[in-house]
Amino acid sequence: MDDMLRVGVIASTHGIRGEVKVFPTTDDPARFKWLKDVILVTKRENIPLEVTGVKFFKQFAILKFKGIDNINDIEMYKGCDLMVTRENAVPLEEDEYYIADLIGLMVVTDDGKTLGKLKDVLQTGANDVYVVETAAGKEVLLPVIRECVLDIDLKAGVVTVHVMPGLLD
Repeated sequence: MDDMLRVGVIASTHGIRGEVKVFPTTDDPARFKWLKDVILVTKRENIPLEVTGVKFFKQFAILKFKGIDNINDIEMYKGCDLMVTRENAVPLEEDEYYIADLIGLMVVTDDGKTLGKLKDVLQTGANDVYVVETAAGKEVLLPVIRECVLDIDLKAGVVTVHVMPGLLD
């Protein structure tokens, strides 16, 4: 599934005409306005769907799919992921990365020591935070700021960081 990116999760149905409430997992929920094709990932198969309608309600995007006109046709897909292909993904700006590409990268310090593997990315209001798991199984939280994250090399699979005082305590 490296060629697909998750944009949301079906939280529940909305009304009786086949619409669904989708909890966005993208950093810009407004992207749903321009979304035309998604892939519904179920336990058994991946189902391509065409988005024909988008509305917003609170933190949810409410989507309508072509050919799904009844609550009974969509109800079974609660909790399923909605994915897009990389070709349909929002283009990245300079120094932006898809979280899926960062997970699993080796994290090394600017003095050449291996810190661990990037396990998760927490999205906070101010800046993202990298969750790094050390070889000893300890979690280290690193703020994604220029003073801390020095370089990301996806080809080499390495994130180079400067460990600021107090981060390993």
